[in-house]
Amino acid sequence: MIAVLASALADPGFPRALLACVAVGAFAPTIGAFLVQKRLSLIGDGVGHVAFAGVGLGLLVDVWPVWTALAFAVIGAVALELLRAKRRVAGDLALALFFYAGIALGVVFAAKAGDLDLETLPYLFGDPLQMSTGALAAVLVVGVIVAVGIWSLRRVLFAVVSDEGWARVEGLPVDTLGVALAALTAAVIVAGMKVVGLLLMAAMMVLPVASAQLLARSFRKTVWLAAVIGAASAFVGALVGQHFSLSISGTIVLVAAAVFAVVSLARRSLPAAIVRSAA
Repeated sequence: MIAVLASALADPGFPRALLACVAVGAFAPTIGAFLVQKRLSLIGDGVGHVAFAGVGLGLLVDVWPVWTALAFAVIGAVALELLRAKRRVAGDLALALFFYAGIALGVVFAAKAGDLDLETLPYLFGDPLQMSTGALAAVLVVGVIVAVGIWSLRRVLFAVVSDEGWARVEGLPVDTLGVALAALTAAVIVAGMKVVGLLLMAAMMVLPVASAQLLARSFRKTVWLAAVIGAASAFVGALVGQHFSLSISGTIVLVAAAVFAVVSLARRSLPAAIVRSAA
């Protein structure tokens, strides 16, 4: 592993890429834990598709696509949450509408700009080796914002995502907290789109959480363990991808999926007492 790390670090752009991958790997499942608890595991895909429309618009009007993607993602995430909360449209139907409309709009904008092929691929599938110092700083800032926001609102957010009806009875600002969670989700997806890509960000928000849920005995431990698994998957995936000249973003997600498979098999084969003591 040391030899692999030394070989990977020989690339001058890899240290920035590795730091960005680990940061995304840590904060994506942190917010993903609340989405999974709220049974909104697929919202990351919907918001990612809407963000792609922002990427296409940014390329068309010659604006840094991160800003337009962030605007589209926040508006889309908040709209999804409001539609879900008001029960105007069924949750799965609302997601489908945003899936298809977002990706179609992105294709139209990017094709009009003449950048459909080369310019959009890093946003869709990620390319952390192209990470600039400014982009890395943006990723780290979003990570800090997510960490502070989740820590500050952890109790009320847990109440809302666990039992929305009870939270309303207790007088908690359910709609406001739902919008805040949606906005944070949008920021996380946009921050990670150049790292693992818009099409794979949802996987990093869900797979480490799924693994952590099999091991942890409380929601608090699930959040912490999901962040650790996500960061470790990103670290190992980035090293393996760089060493074997594989797609780093794809390798990271495959490592996270492999961790889930191993944990699932271990939980089924090992006695329950051993699994619980390990958690």
